[in-house]
Amino acid sequence: MHDSAWKPQQFDAAYLERLRAGDAATERHFAAYFGELVAMKLRRRLRSRELIEDIRQETFARVLAALRAPDGLRDPGALGAFVNAVCNNVARELVRSEGRAAPSETQDLRQAPGPDPEDSLIGKETEALVRRVIHALPPRDQALLRGLFLDEHGRDEICAQFGVDRSYLRVLLHRAKNHFRMRQVKVD
Repeated sequence: MHDSAWKPQQFDAAYLERLRAGDAATERHFAAYFGELVAMKLRRRLRSRELIEDIRQETFARVLAALRAPDGLRDPGALGAFVNAVCNNVARELVRSEGRAAPSETQDLRQAPGPDPEDSLIGKETEALVRRVIHALPPRDQALLRGLFLDEHGRDEICAQFGVDRSYLRVLLHRAKNHFRMRQVKVD
């Protein structure tokens, strides 16, 4: 994963099915692929390596449990966004509980050593690629993806901004993600 030629991956139904079935090789790939992405995301906000690892592990446990549930994720194209959303929720929960349980540990989050420079470089390259792809999209898609994924606004806020309800937001988001994927191929 520390390869500067890292590229986003698309997942198919067979991949999700192997994860649901507990295929060890697929689970290792899932953990390696998303492990770096989750860690990069968390290092921007947190300094405690232990807390980052706790959030990463809990994220994977919840994602795999959700995939294996009868009504779990079925859209392979939504896997990345799903992992991201679960990670955000787990991070909020654990950081809140750390803050209530032990204020001194929360203070240590700001004083721990910074991120690995190589990971920072990979994160910057990935972020630059994502920004280039988003910039090539139609304005509405740009605003939608930027608001949800880069600026991390809540879905209710995005619905209000676009004047739509949550069910239509899903339609807009699906279209924007498809446009993103098509542009991503052209940029790569």
